[in-house]
Amino acid sequence: MSRVVLDTNVFVSAYGFGGKPAEVLRGAIAGVYVLVTSPAILTELADKLYEVLGFDDEHVREVVSQLARIAEVVRPEVRLAVLADDPDNRVLECATEGGADVIVSGDHHLLDLGTHDGVRIVRVAEFLEGLS
Repeated sequence: MSRVVLDTNVFVSAYGFGGKPAEVLRGAIAGVYVLVTSPAILTELADKLYEVLGFDDEHVREVVSQLARIAEVVRPEVRLAVLADDPDNRVLECATEGGADVIVSGDHHLLDLGTHDGVRIVRVAEFLEGLS
């Protein structure tokens, strides 16, 4: 079964706007693949849910709790400095520590890498096409 890391922007889009990012998230909930995340990604997501989507405390707690239940939460021991944007490095760390097969992102810094340490980095649409 594939092991997948979702970048924070995919989570924000899924919870805020639905569409294809929500379809990716539903696949994780349904057990189509193993969702891998980390405390750093969950923390960044909580911040973005407040800032970008205007979620209240209760809604943020519900989202983070749900993800912690359905995902395998890894705690990377190695810090990476591959990209200038530190949160992007946290995604790479999670993928490496979690033995991910793919990172799903809309972030051009990550997408421009194409792969990292054998992990493919793809857009939401490309990920969904690969599932069918």
